[in-house]
Parts: sequence; C-alpha cells; structure tokens
Amino acid sequence: MLLVAVAAIGLAALPTAAWVAAVCAAAVVAAYVVAGVGLRELGRHLWGLRWIIAITAIGQLIFLGPEPALANTARVAAALLVAALLPLTTRVDDMLDALERGFGPLRRIGMDAERAALLLAVTITTIPVLARLAAEVREAQRARGARPSLRAGIVPFVVLSLRHADQLGEALAARGIR
Repeated sequence: MLLVAVAAIGLAALPTAAWVAAVCAAAVVAAYVVAGVGLRELGRHLWGLRWIIAITAIGQLIFLGPEPALANTARVAAALLVAALLPLTTRVDDMLDALERGFGPLRRIGMDAERAALLLAVTITTIPVLARLAAEVREAQRARGARPSLRAGIVPFVVLSLRHADQLGEALAARGIR
C-alpha cells in the first residue's frame, strides 16, 4: 500500500510535460508485469477507466491546453491503474492487518484502528463488486435487446448496489461488527 502511495506521489511530482505520459505508461506496464498480473488485465483495467480518462482529458484540454492535459490525464490514469493492482495482488486479510498496524499510532488520539482498517478494506474490495454489478446491468440490457445506456441502467445498478450493501451489512452484523 505504501508502494502504491509512493508511486502516485512520484507520478504527481513530475513536471507538466508531454514526456510524462510516456513515463506514466512505462511505470504502469512495469508494475503490471512485475506484479505478475499481465498486460491483458492492464488492458481490461484501462478499458474500465475509459470514461474517467475521457472526462479528465476533456476538462484538462478545455482549461489547460494539450500538453498539460496529456500529462495530467496520464498521471491520473497511472495512479488509478497502479492502485487497481492492490486488490489483485494482496489478500484482504493481509490488507486489513497492514492497515491496522498502520493506523495503530492514531489510537492515541482516539481513533479505532480496527474499524478504520475494516472500512478501508471493505471499500477497496467493494469497488470490483460494483464494477461487476454495472457489467451485469449492461449485459441484462443487451439480453433484452436494448442498447446499454446510463439513463436506463442507473436505477437497476443502484438497486443492485443497495442490495449488496444490505447483504454486506448483514454479514458484518452477523460477525458482531457494528
């Protein structure tokens, strides 16, 4: 987790120049290869970020121009792609233990390290679940012969997401976690 944070900070510290996009791309490819995840998974993650990348690039182009837009969009995409490696390469139990140890010193100011660690671990592991639910809604739309659209898919997605949240809450309550 520290490595992801250091990578994100390192990429953010680079100057706003066009060559930063190449550095970001090389860093992401290297991270996926070193992690043993592979370039196919990188392509899948990149495809999943396409709208975030497009919206970021358009906003940056409008307000800053082409070179800063390229550099800033590459930095955002690289940080998200590297962060996506964390749940793929680290078991939830290991993540939870690391977060508890990391939050340990904050107990002195009254922070419940176990609860904070659990909250972050649940959040990290819920993101892929929500992506899967969105894919299921799109597939259901296609199966009905409808063209997938955000407008028609938002209500079923919210319903499925709330159902997942209820199930997660019940599972946590059954384990005595409030």
